[in-house]
Amino acid sequence: MIWMISFGFLGVQMAFSLQSSNMGRIFQTIGADPHTLGFFFILPPLAGLIVQPLVGYFSDRTWMPRLGRRIPYLLVGAIVAVIVMCLLPNAGSFGFGPVAALTFGAVAILFMDVSSNVAMQPFKMMVGDMVNEEQKGFAYSIQSFLSNSGAVLACIFPFLLTILGVSNSAPKGVVPQSVVISFYAGAVILIICSLFTILKVKEYTPEEYAAYHGITNEDKKEKSNVFTLLRRAPKVFWTVSLVQLFCWMGFQYLWTYGTGAVAENVWNTVNPASPAYQEAGNWFGILSAVQSIAAVLWSLVLARVANDKRKTWYALSLLLGGIGFGSVFFMHNQVALFISFSLIGIAWAAMMTFPFTMLTNALSGKNMGMYLGLFNGSICLPQIIASCISFALFPALGSSMPGMILISGVFLVIGALSVSTIKETYAR
Repeated sequence: MIWMISFGFLGVQMAFSLQSSNMGRIFQTIGADPHTLGFFFILPPLAGLIVQPLVGYFSDRTWMPRLGRRIPYLLVGAIVAVIVMCLLPNAGSFGFGPVAALTFGAVAILFMDVSSNVAMQPFKMMVGDMVNEEQKGFAYSIQSFLSNSGAVLACIFPFLLTILGVSNSAPKGVVPQSVVISFYAGAVILIICSLFTILKVKEYTPEEYAAYHGITNEDKKEKSNVFTLLRRAPKVFWTVSLVQLFCWMGFQYLWTYGTGAVAENVWNTVNPASPAYQEAGNWFGILSAVQSIAAVLWSLVLARVANDKRKTWYALSLLLGGIGFGSVFFMHNQVALFISFSLIGIAWAAMMTFPFTMLTNALSGKNMGMYLGLFNGSICLPQIIASCISFALFPALGSSMPGMILISGVFLVIGALSVSTIKETYAR
């Protein structure tokens, strides 16, 4: 059942990975200035910050006999994500001027992130709904395994398509076909994987859910708003959010400046219109796949970690990730970057496993979806903060994209040190 619940995560993560590994490349290709690139990376987490709590709130109160509690939102999110995935990489192909193309791309990425968030959140909520405390660590490790497997496929698509003869270059302002077709393939896989979960998983009925989580009639009648829930949130909600703050700020800079950093350090170019830059974009996809493979393997290790050792492995993983980020600044060999991104993948696996395990263990079934939606703020807010800071930080570092990745390493090390503030608790 755990595998059934999580299988669709593979497809959803393909959408996110295509977005994260190609977004900087796409927007710089269609004309974005690197100094204002952070603006486009504010929109996706801003959408998630608003949408995820709403999905949690309404899905806590939804029941459709044929579909269930969380699955209706998964179905709608997946359908919209597929449509937008076919539009986003074509932002420069409709004959728009640079400003119009960037505006179209910004709107497309906003809708893509909204729909992907709507599709993703139900998978995490169903684990909280239907899996006991002893198995939650394993369940989220399986989700990490599947999501990173999907990420590997998504990240290598442009590289493989180029090898197969698909064009990796295009007129100025137009995204290469290797990227466009990768998004089409990702859209197909997303809908297939999501349908697998939709058709195979039967969620607990309201009566079964209440009995499993010990929810009484009085609990059902209790009205709680966002501020009340935040005030009553277990301490682990806030301490894990502190760790998340630094981790997600670090990864935001990787997604924003990663392609440019590789192009600058290895291919010695900062010109998005050059073939060398597009080649660097493909290589960044390969490096992102290396990151995901490392995360897949590390998630299997983390699945075997005893409950009382979670904090130690969490901190260690983030520390190794920080070292990986920092090393990117010094690497000028494309193959040597495999080491850097393998270490980054270790941190990513921990980020996909431990925070949700620690939080859901501390929560009762009441308002589970709403709490998980609010917890998404610890993912979205750091990305927004990092993007806002980038407008001052990037020029201060001499417009160095590798320098921004070095800053990511600093954030991950601080995150590793912050793990010591976490004290795990259990709701029952």
